[in-house]
Amino acid sequence: MNEEQPKNPLHGITLKAVVEDLVERYGWANLSERIPIRCFELDPSIQSSLKFLRKTPWARKKVERLYVASLRKRQRTARRAALAAEARQAGAAEGQPPTPTEGLE
Repeated sequence: MNEEQPKNPLHGITLKAVVEDLVERYGWANLSERIPIRCFELDPSIQSSLKFLRKTPWARKKVERLYVASLRKRQRTARRAALAAEARQAGAAEGQPPTPTEGLE
């Protein structure tokens, strides 16, 4: 059962870590707007959310989907920032002034 799962972004990540990351990223209010379930709306806590999500597969699936989407968005943003920094460094190394990015249409 201890097989590698390189294509599974949730492999090795606990439900507690998923919920904590989402709460840190979105906050309880925004999280309850994105996933309208009571454990996020009424007196929310990590413990009560974990208890509910472990017993309710459809809700857990929604939370996991939001987490995976947020991971992908984070990776995309990091990749774009790295490419932009690399382009700036390449331009500076060639002695070219940085190109303006504002006002381009």
